[in-house]
Amino acid sequence: MKIEELFSIQNIIIYVIAINLFTFFIMWLDKRKAKKGKWRIPENTLLILVLLGGGIGGIAGMYTFHHKTQKMKFVIGFPVILICEILLILLMIF
Repeated sequence: MKIEELFSIQNIIIYVIAINLFTFFIMWLDKRKAKKGKWRIPENTLLILVLLGGGIGGIAGMYTFHHKTQKMKFVIGFPVILICEILLILLMIF
């Protein structure tokens, strides 16, 4: 498989959808664990998922489940990372 085939528009779209769904799920899972007083998903893991392209899922999960909404590094960090990723994509396109 050629590198161009690997990074096709279709594969990129599939990846972006998958990472965002996964990040949304992880936000739900962490909130559920928090309510039950169980072992939690590390905050760095949540940030890494957003850095890997899961910004929309992370933000949606944060506000859907009211999770991490009191922590500024998430309230500010998730949108800033998402905006930076969008700007990077726009720079690469144009």
